Order: sequence, then structure tokens, then C-alpha cells
Amino acid sequence: MNRSLRHPARLLPLAFLLAILFGTGLLMLPAAHAGGQGATLLAAAFTATSAVTVTGLAVQDTGTYWSGFGQGVILVLAQLGGLGIMSGATLLGLLVTRRLSLGTRLLAQAEVRVLALGDVLAVLRLILALALCVELAIAAVLALRLRLSHGLNWGEAWWSGVFHAVGAFNNAGFSLYPDGLARFAADPLVLGPLALAVVVGSLGFPVMAEVMRQPRRLSLHSRLTLWGTAGLLLAGTAGVLLFEWNNPRTLGAMDAGSRLLSAAFHAVMTRSGGFNAGDTGALTQGSLALSCLLMLIGGGSAGTGGGIRVSTFLVLGLIVWAEVRGDPDVSAFRRRIPPDLQRQALTVATLAMLVVVAGTLAMLAMTDHPAGVLLFEVISAFATVGLSTGITGDLPPAAQWLLMLLMFVGRVGTVTVVTALALRRTRRLYRFPEERPIVG
Repeated sequence: MNRSLRHPARLLPLAFLLAILFGTGLLMLPAAHAGGQGATLLAAAFTATSAVTVTGLAVQDTGTYWSGFGQGVILVLAQLGGLGIMSGATLLGLLVTRRLSLGTRLLAQAEVRVLALGDVLAVLRLILALALCVELAIAAVLALRLRLSHGLNWGEAWWSGVFHAVGAFNNAGFSLYPDGLARFAADPLVLGPLALAVVVGSLGFPVMAEVMRQPRRLSLHSRLTLWGTAGLLLAGTAGVLLFEWNNPRTLGAMDAGSRLLSAAFHAVMTRSGGFNAGDTGALTQGSLALSCLLMLIGGGSAGTGGGIRVSTFLVLGLIVWAEVRGDPDVSAFRRRIPPDLQRQALTVATLAMLVVVAGTLAMLAMTDHPAGVLLFEVISAFATVGLSTGITGDLPPAAQWLLMLLMFVGRVGTVTVVTALALRRTRRLYRFPEERPIVG
């Protein structure tokens, strides 16, 4: 193998690309198509990319266009994509820690105390066991609910339960129903377990491992992720209720309890879950703008969620807060955040904004849809969310290929960039004279 490809930060994107190509080939088989004719290259490639990157955007209805075999391929690809990003990002983090100096490595190990620096197999086994336990539990709850309360036979109930449970934990919003989960909009025993699986999967493996092993001694990263997730979910729920309370096409036609359930479910799904329990295209402009912000922030690091990550967003907020207060250090929970990590957060956020802006401008050149709708679609693809206002299948082929690129870059690009930045840390033996340009 070429030495340039041996670096783990390059192997992760290559592995995802090979999985997409393999999945595309399987979905093009006649057995994967409900009609037996075989899917088109574009439909197969788009679906495989969306599944491996655990996004959930679709150009064809999953439940009617794909056969049982095709749906099984999508399920396996989403599982591989979710486990791949969790294990890959976690192990790359361990690699970065081991490549640092001894003193810095000990400090990093103190921050991520539950991850042994050399115990790779134990980390992988724990990730797999956690994923399977959560998915089986959620699938069982869903299957029972669908069988007893929604009239599905046992076979249909179990398949639907497993398919949606795997999709929820891996934050891949594929649904077997043409209207998504709108038919369950008032059922907390369907939406609740799915929302819980999405949140657990999006927290990130390091956080989940700490919560399970030592909940009373959480690292700074875990505290930021947990508190940030809770705050964003509450803010998202409140914002949706505010903007949609009197909208007759969304929450306005529901009772108070169903309004709260649907608003909370939408707030969770914008964190990268991608399931919809209503018509996303009917949301007000305020809800769409709020959703764009939540989607871009995304979930936790080394988790199945996308976006720039919660910890990155909070570090940026802490930088602003420290500057406003005139504090010399950026800190949280009595811990100081080093300058190199602050620069990494700024780099990740800036690159994400550039990709989103470039993608939106390219989409505007390809289609006649309004800029706000296209911005929503671009962020949903880049942040691997999977929500759509309903235009994905109607976009021209060039725009759909662009969305595929955005999904791939959004899924593996952030991890690769952060790893490369951390590994390129060098000590320069000289410093240039200081000069202060005018800012603002």
C-alpha cells in the first residue's frame, strides 16, 4: 500500500468511499429494486452515500422503491457508517493522544480517563456492544407498539422496529413510510424511543463511556457535550413552539400535548436524526432558520451525529464570552481551554461555513428554488441530518451529485481535518515580531 494511504486520517475517508461504491453496486442489482428492474446509477449512488454517511436524504421513497433486500442493504450500510464513524473518530483521537509529548499525553489522558491509550480492541468491543444493546431495546419497544396499537403483523412490526431503531441510533433518518413518521405524530411511545436513540447515538462514544463508567467524574468534554446538548434541545423545542404554535399546517392543528411532543421531536431530529413527524416544507421561516442553526451545530464528537459538533460550538461561545469579559484565559468548569484547541474550533467552524456558502451558491446556479430552501438542503446534507423540505427528489442530477459530495465531506471531512490539525502540532524555535492589525 502507498505510504500516503497508510495514515489513519486518510484511511477513514477511503474506507467510507469503498463502502459507498460497494453499496452502490448492491443497490443496482435487480433484487434490490421493488420492481425487479434494477435502480439507476444516480438513485443507487445517492442512497448508498446517504446511508454510509448516516444522513437519510433520499431521492426515492425507501419503502416502495426498494425491495426487502434493498432495504436490508440500506440498513447494513447505515449500521456500518454509524459504527465506522464512532470507532474511527475515537481511535483517531487515541492516535492523536499517543502522538503528543509525554506531558501533554498525560494531561489528555486525564481528560479522557475511560479510554485506555493502547486498548483498541476493548474500545471497539464496547462500541459494538453499546450500539447493539440500544438498538435491540428500541427495536423491541417499537415492534410491540406497532403490533399492539397500529395493527401491523408481527413480521412487519419487527422489521419496521429494527429498521427505524438502527436508523435512529446511527442518526440515519431513513423511514419505510412515505410520510416519514407523520402518522405517529401524536404517539409518544413511537417518537419517544426514537428520539432517545438519536440523542444517545449523537452524544459520542467518549461521553457515553464516561457516563457508564464514572458518571461522578466527568471530563470537560463530557460536561460541555451533555450540558450543551440539553440546552440546545430545550432551546430548539421552545423555538419551534414559538414559531409554529399557530401554524395550521404544522402544530396549530394539534392539542397542547401533541404540540409539545412534535416540537421536542423536531428539535432532536435537527441534531442529525433526520426523521420527520410532519411536513418540514410547511414550517415557518423562523423554524427553518432555527433548524439550520441546530443542524449546523450537530451532535457530539466521535458520535453518529454530524455538524461542527456541540463542543466546537461551545468553545467558540466561550471564546467570545472571555473576550467580552476581558478574561486572559478561555475556561469552563474551572478548566482552561488551550489556545491550540481554540484555533482548531475556529478552523473547523470557518471551513464548515465556507463549504455551506459555496454549496448554496452552486445550488442556486443549478436550480430555481429559493435561497432559503436550498440553504436548508445544503446544511442538511453537509451536517448529515437528512431533513428536507421535499425538494431532494426533484433536483437536477448535477445538484444531487453535489449533495452526495456534501454528505461525504460533512461526514468524514471534520474528523479528518481535526486529526490533521492535531497531528501537525510542531514547536517552532523562533517567533516573529508582534504587530496588531485593526479588528472590527
